[in-house]
Amino acid sequence: MAAPTFWRSLLLSLILSAGPVQAATDLTFESATDVNEGSLHFLQTPPAKRIHHHQNRLRIDADSLSTGWVQLTQCHDNLDAVPRAQITFREGFVRDLKLDSFSRIESAWIEGASVQLVNVEPGARLCLSVLTRALRHTGNGYFNLYSGPYMRKFLDGYYPMRVTLEIEYPPQLLKLIDISPSEEPGFEHMESTGSIRLDAVFEGVLLTLIQFEKP
Repeated sequence: MAAPTFWRSLLLSLILSAGPVQAATDLTFESATDVNEGSLHFLQTPPAKRIHHHQNRLRIDADSLSTGWVQLTQCHDNLDAVPRAQITFREGFVRDLKLDSFSRIESAWIEGASVQLVNVEPGARLCLSVLTRALRHTGNGYFNLYSGPYMRKFLDGYYPMRVTLEIEYPPQLLKLIDISPSEEPGFEHMESTGSIRLDAVFEGVLLTLIQFEKP
């Protein structure tokens, strides 16, 4: 039986909620268990059918170190087909939210710290850009970059999704020291000078923490 419209709309709001997460403590180093909540299971073999692919590109510049604001470009492919949905961000942690493009969606618009969607069709795609306060100076030259939570949930069940994160940072100002969760089958880390790429296929709730220090 198809889910009622109310629940299908609520589901997409939860799936696409991707506001930055504020840490509860000022610890310089935090473990993966501190930054991940709920069940998390990485999938070594991706599902045969196409799944929701959530793509984020984050750019840290010199100003980010003093302000915490980071440029985010975000795209969603293979959105679930629902009558109503919303992409929500945490109030006070975003500004200059812009809707860049969308397809196979009847209408989409900015409303406060959210993007509202009407009549999402199979295979829908949407891209947006925003400034997000995701970088946190924890003292003594250490910085934490938070991303998530990412989830695809309906009632009590989690469903597969893919998340790709691309992070650009100034290597003359920041040195990468840790990524949580650690790399494992289903969660790939790719690092080069000034850039990081994370690619995860999973069920559950994914929260990432990338830690830097001044060189």
